[in-house]
Amino acid sequence: MIKKLLSIVLAVFTAGAFAAVDVNTASPADLDSVKGIGPGTSSKLLEVRKAGKFKDWPDLIERMPGIGEKRAAKLSSDGLTVNGESFKPVASTKSAVTTEKAPKTAVTSTPKQ
Repeated sequence: MIKKLLSIVLAVFTAGAFAAVDVNTASPADLDSVKGIGPGTSSKLLEVRKAGKFKDWPDLIERMPGIGEKRAAKLSSDGLTVNGESFKPVASTKSAVTTEKAPKTAVTSTPKQ
């Protein structure tokens, strides 16, 4: 009986420990529970969120100093979401610019007349 009760308590605790934390509804304590977010980052997130909820991950990355794609991916894998969505890297929309070198031309000197 005790083993069964203990396993139920452990299962409930484990499920709660890995719950996603949505940046738009989280309290400071909720944000602090995400690995990689400390009191400084959580207070900055709440400050930036006062101007309006984050629409999506690109909006969060644009508005939140210190969070780029790499850190967003890490925070997402540690349980942070934006509107319930995990971070999905977006392929760069910048077109690759290739520079072609002009063929070398032989320089010939012409005699002065």
